[in-house]
Amino acid sequence: MARILLVDDHVVVRDGLKRLFDELPSKPTFGEASSGPEALQLIKLQPWDVVVLDISLEDRNGLETLKDIKKIRPKLPVLILTMHSEGQYARRAFKAGASGYITKGSSRTVILEAIKRVSSGRKYVSPTLAEELVTDIERGVDEPTHSILSDRELEVLRLIGSGKTVGEIAAQLSLSDRTVSTYRARILEKMKMRTNAEITRYAIENKLVE
Repeated sequence: MARILLVDDHVVVRDGLKRLFDELPSKPTFGEASSGPEALQLIKLQPWDVVVLDISLEDRNGLETLKDIKKIRPKLPVLILTMHSEGQYARRAFKAGASGYITKGSSRTVILEAIKRVSSGRKYVSPTLAEELVTDIERGVDEPTHSILSDRELEVLRLIGSGKTVGEIAAQLSLSDRTVSTYRARILEKMKMRTNAEITRYAIENKLVE
């Protein structure tokens, strides 16, 4: 019987994922974690066949948790299940070691297929993302400028681009205002920008904000 670890800070999401398996003849065994550290502890203590991980965890960025998971158990398949579109984080997630990337708006059939595929050791890439990757290769498209940012810097860029203030970003990410300001300064330097307006324009043009 498969052992699936669900990592999401919303219990309603975890419950919803478990209900997807109700009609199947053989139900998996589930583990649940609401934070990155809790997930890492369970991964250290117990064997799992697949981890279903959200990117937007309250305590830390899910991509950081993904990297830590791969350090502990390099061969453990991790499926990213998130509200963020593929264009925002998918490439970064695969580079960090994810076996698949899927959005929470996907159908029950698609989510079950993605979990089944990655738990068997294969990759799951949606038809849309696969087409984008092939198109990029054919056109010889280089990686976008924001690929030089760290995961946390990208997260701050997205939040600035969505119109949030330093204080609001600090509260959402559980950081100090000073730390957020430091990230903002690094973003401006790396992206060769000078104002929040430039960040916002870039985020919108590159579809980094909903």
